[in-house]
Amino acid sequence: MVLSAMPVGDYDRRVVLLTKECGKISAFAKGARRPNSALLACSQPFAFGYFTMIQGRSSYTLLSADISNYFTDLREDLDLVAMGMYFCEFADYYGRENIEAAQMLKLLYQSFRALSKRTIDKSLIRYIFEQKMMVINGEGPQVFTCVKCNEKADCEHSWLFHVREGGVLCDTCRRNYLGGFYISPAALYTLQYIQASSIEKLFTFRVSEEVLGELERLNEQYLDNYVERKFRSLKLFESF
Repeated sequence: MVLSAMPVGDYDRRVVLLTKECGKISAFAKGARRPNSALLACSQPFAFGYFTMIQGRSSYTLLSADISNYFTDLREDLDLVAMGMYFCEFADYYGRENIEAAQMLKLLYQSFRALSKRTIDKSLIRYIFEQKMMVINGEGPQVFTCVKCNEKADCEHSWLFHVREGGVLCDTCRRNYLGGFYISPAALYTLQYIQASSIEKLFTFRVSEEVLGELERLNEQYLDNYVERKFRSLKLFESF
């Protein structure tokens, strides 16, 4: 999938793609800004499909593409455009060159599909995407057991979530730590479901407004602590 694109020279375009086999790569699309170029549409953000490229010393050259989904329906809604840009920027943050990224690419694609269907709240799609992306990259919170004593985190009562400790604390261990906030059994179950479920099953549920608010608070604080980037596209989304 094309994550971003920028003009180069008079007619060319430089694109950043997230690929299944090689992770995040850069490629030049020569003449892509010409009105009659075969690369005009496929070198724009959100384009998903098969890309044919040749490898140079420091980058790739895009030759052609067979696009299966342009996600053009998202471009009709500024909120969804901004959300899609945020997802791409988030994937760009975690993407690495020459490192297989099949799960990241699948999550990005399924998140875009969920936005297109518009059957669940776009904020919930965002929180699911953020949580699962962090899990895929080994930075997700510990929500199945206490981060200190490994007591099983059941969903029968509220648990203390401590951002700096990286997950939930049981009633005994929490006494030794200041800060944190309680999350409801429903919010804890939601986090566990996101972490344990396959990507294909992620966007199949809804939550109450109360749980949505808990996820917003938790994700905001967790990302502030563990993600070392302020996303420009997120500011755009929040301005609408």
